[in-house]
Amino acid sequence: MLAARGRLRDEPVAGTKKVLLAAPRGYCAGVDRAVVAVEKALEQYGEPVYVRKQIVHNVHVVSTLEQRGAVFVDDVAEVPRGSHVVFSAHGVSPAVVAGAADRDLHAIDATCPLVTKVHREATRFAKAERTIILIGHAGHEEVEGTMGHAPERTILVNGPEDVAALEVPDPDNLVWLSQTTLSVDETMETVRLLREKFPTIENPPSDDICYATQNRQVAIKKVAPAADLVIVVGSANSSNSVRLVEVALEHGAKAAHRVDYASEIEQDWLAGVRTVGVTSGASVPEELVAEVLDQLADAGYGTVEEVVTAHEDLMFSLPKELRTDASGNPTRALGGRRR
Repeated sequence: MLAARGRLRDEPVAGTKKVLLAAPRGYCAGVDRAVVAVEKALEQYGEPVYVRKQIVHNVHVVSTLEQRGAVFVDDVAEVPRGSHVVFSAHGVSPAVVAGAADRDLHAIDATCPLVTKVHREATRFAKAERTIILIGHAGHEEVEGTMGHAPERTILVNGPEDVAALEVPDPDNLVWLSQTTLSVDETMETVRLLREKFPTIENPPSDDICYATQNRQVAIKKVAPAADLVIVVGSANSSNSVRLVEVALEHGAKAAHRVDYASEIEQDWLAGVRTVGVTSGASVPEELVAEVLDQLADAGYGTVEEVVTAHEDLMFSLPKELRTDASGNPTRALGGRRR
């Protein structure tokens, strides 16, 4: 159920009002896979199904799944023995997997495959006795999971500001990895500074920042210079949603705000605004964007032009436990229903 909304007023401005709608936006393949995994687990095993942490960082998605019988917990120790538990899209450390096993939990791993790729890289580099510089935000669930795969070999760098004071035990034996949902530009600036300080630092074998994060940032970069206001739909704990606000401001938007729901749009934001850019983070269902467009139409922004910078068709297989129905018959094995 969407949040109730008040009506915005249609106030006159100089020129023609319109919306520039960024594409791609919203759900990525990894998020869709994770959300569908919880839904299918509820269908297959019945409620409650426990989920460690928020399955994805979006308050509406979490609330909707709670209404269907999902129970979100911070630690597997809170899950009753023998229950079903889903690991979130952000991934977990081996210690969490072991903790679930100790409680005889039936674990369903909904980690985004692109995050799993980073986990495997961290494990491989640690086995090779490399020091890993992980670029990411301290306390983020994805960072905690990745560091847990190589805790003795990983040093966290939050951003460019951390590089100058960085000390490492073996400056000629370094490789960098990154959180998948960072700002592309800020990450590459951090890498540039790391290379200046440690010229032999090696790149990961492939780009860690996920395709969806990059595509959404590229799209808002295209929209931002023409926008008097950018509205990003997404939650405060969604790293990629927060980054979209920053990217919009850095690339020419006169103002930018993040909202969970259309009801959070403030009338004052629209004063003198002719062009509104709209996008959404990778964990945001399209229905929330549609609500924002309806709200803006009330305020006279009924003309919507989609600005397309890429087309996405990637889909991921569901976790193996969910590729059959309750009777053991094969069922739809792909995420992507909402895309």
